[in-house]
Amino acid sequence: MIVICKGWVTSSISLSDGRRQILAFFLPGDIVSTPSLFEPISGRLIEAVTEVTYRKFKRSELKTILFKNPSLFEKVSKCWIEEKANSDQLALDLGRRTADERIARLILNLAERLAKRGMVHGQTLDFPLRQRQIADATGLTPVHVSKVLGEFQRADLIEISNRSLVITNEPALRQIAGPK
Repeated sequence: MIVICKGWVTSSISLSDGRRQILAFFLPGDIVSTPSLFEPISGRLIEAVTEVTYRKFKRSELKTILFKNPSLFEKVSKCWIEEKANSDQLALDLGRRTADERIARLILNLAERLAKRGMVHGQTLDFPLRQRQIADATGLTPVHVSKVLGEFQRADLIEISNRSLVITNEPALRQIAGPK
């Protein structure tokens, strides 16, 4: 079991031709794939986006601690439920949302998660993602991601520079993101 202490990590699945789908972004404090607590998960690529510090726990030792500590078990269960909800949301996003909605939702989701960790400074958040990573997370091409991000910047919804992002008009970005 891996817990991220510092940095950003992706979890993805790749096709034999090299195309991939990013399933999740893991931030400091996140458990990398809570279901792996009970069974090893194969076929997933875990990749650092930034410099990463993590802590590894032996599955057997962690299970013993969890079963002896109901409140900790409940916290891990909540993480698992949240991970499942995020997976369901990704399926909905990829299947039914427009490119603008997908990218707006990704930005807002990451901003909310970073804010919960105290990692947003004013309206500015670290945003180390490249267009390829955004494309792989949203099921779009890097060219389409570039177009949408450019439109967002021209509409003064966001500013992106030096691996950081500022949400300049959150209500308008939420409107683009559409209903939950």
